[in-house]
Amino acid sequence: MENDSPGSAPDTNRRVTLRDVARLAGVSHQTVSRAINDKGEIDPETRRRVLEVVQRLRYRPSRHARGLVRPDTITIGLVVADVVNPFFPELIAGVIGAADQRGWKVLISTTQDDPGREPELLRSLAGQVDALIGYLYAPDAEIAAAVEGLPLVVMNRSTRHTRFSVVEVDVRTGVRAAVDHLIGRGHRRIGMIDCPVPDPARREALLEAAAAHGVPIAADAIVTVDQTRSGGEAGLARLRETRPDITAILAFNDMVAMGAHRAARRLGLSMPGDVALVGFDGLSFGELLDPPLTTVDIDKRGMGELAVAQAARLLAGETPPAAMAPTALLVRGSA
Repeated sequence: MENDSPGSAPDTNRRVTLRDVARLAGVSHQTVSRAINDKGEIDPETRRRVLEVVQRLRYRPSRHARGLVRPDTITIGLVVADVVNPFFPELIAGVIGAADQRGWKVLISTTQDDPGREPELLRSLAGQVDALIGYLYAPDAEIAAAVEGLPLVVMNRSTRHTRFSVVEVDVRTGVRAAVDHLIGRGHRRIGMIDCPVPDPARREALLEAAAAHGVPIAADAIVTVDQTRSGGEAGLARLRETRPDITAILAFNDMVAMGAHRAARRLGLSMPGDVALVGFDGLSFGELLDPPLTTVDIDKRGMGELAVAQAARLLAGETPPAAMAPTALLVRGSA
């Protein structure tokens, strides 16, 4: 039996759900579903009232919501920067494996390393999937406008946007372990090859960990480069030119570290004798370098699994707290 009076408007800081529409329209959620899907056995005036609330709340009915009337397979959209980048295959495998265990499908798309394409891709996928998972770089406001209330899990970034669910990387623990290791090996002049991304967590973690040891890091000991191997080469060359006293370097990720590694070898520098080098990601190719790359390992497959679990909670109407992907230092030959 339908309620006689409408309810209160939902909190605008969270995703609007089908049940929010039902509460405000004063009907059951089954009635909302029938109205949205233009099913029979519903009074025309009730349908009009429901659709008016739908428009007012800017509710976007997902395929999951339509499944209340017509059962359907859950499909997750996954957006990553580059499927060729060796970081992403393990993460993608984690998403696919976790989705497969639930009987879900995964639709994968890539920005081809162009963050400007993210809103367009998100809008395109939003009409085809029940929820989205993204390794994204665009500002929160652009992402929110593109998904229009569809459940979204963002990875490897902190955000205050309450409509997103988050899988963060435990950057501080990993960087602290790297700095502890370098300090323990006698390094007091540490630099960084950083990359221009929205979340400066790795740089902040380095400064914090070094300060805890009483080892200040000067501004000119940190250089910013493109997130590529050639960027890493340029970064190491720049540090050697401006700060030749630096004996240890943390790279933003393993791709950048690989470029720095190659530049060091070309300059005739020994590792870890002349300069110790630490990457971040834990990519398997680091084992093939000579010497092998010391790196902060991210549980990339587990990160994908956590993202699917977050998506499931969103689809169930929950607002889950941020999940945290663990990190651990892999000590190899370069540091």
